[in-house]
Amino acid sequence: MNRISLLCKHPFVWLARFRHRRGYGVHSPFAFHLITGVIYETAPYYKYSSLLEEEKRLAVQRPKSWRSEPLKVKRLLFRLVNYARPETVVDAGCLSASSLYLKAGREGAVYTYAAELDELFLEAGVPVDFLYLHDWRRPDFVEEVFRLCVGRTRGCSVFVIEGIRYTRTMRRLWEAMKQDERCGVTFDLYDLGIIFFDRTKVKQHYLVNF
Repeated sequence: MNRISLLCKHPFVWLARFRHRRGYGVHSPFAFHLITGVIYETAPYYKYSSLLEEEKRLAVQRPKSWRSEPLKVKRLLFRLVNYARPETVVDAGCLSASSLYLKAGREGAVYTYAAELDELFLEAGVPVDFLYLHDWRRPDFVEEVFRLCVGRTRGCSVFVIEGIRYTRTMRRLWEAMKQDERCGVTFDLYDLGIIFFDRTKVKQHYLVNF
């Protein structure tokens, strides 16, 4: 299934999820704030303009393997990192423009990029506070990176998984992630899955029309 066919499906996905928009029916203060104040936040963050300019400069020299997610996804990643304030950020998957947004969301965080498993160098004892896992065409890679990183989480950790609904295999993998006893509150945005690891909050799964 290619990216074009996925995008063509989105109007139907949007209609199917219409009642799950902007926190409608969500009673948890934490979940409501995340949906309305982070996921649906529309304020023009001060770094958006400079990030677009930086993307344009990189576009002329980027390799053929370079990929760029939709702007709304990149900006959401920026907001999530800005919200979570992680000390460590792991970016695992295809080389993409999202790296700019992950770094900008929390300047000073230790950033690690890995396109392959043998590039995922994690020092002993260092937690994974924020993980962006984006290579849904390689579910085995996604599963193994998740396995390696989930054991290094703490209460403030946040994982973002791309393509959780794109294929049958990814859908099964997302369901397994949600059921992992170490995972807490999760959000299904269709294109992305977001996992929080704060176990002081009741474990719930939210569907969001993003």
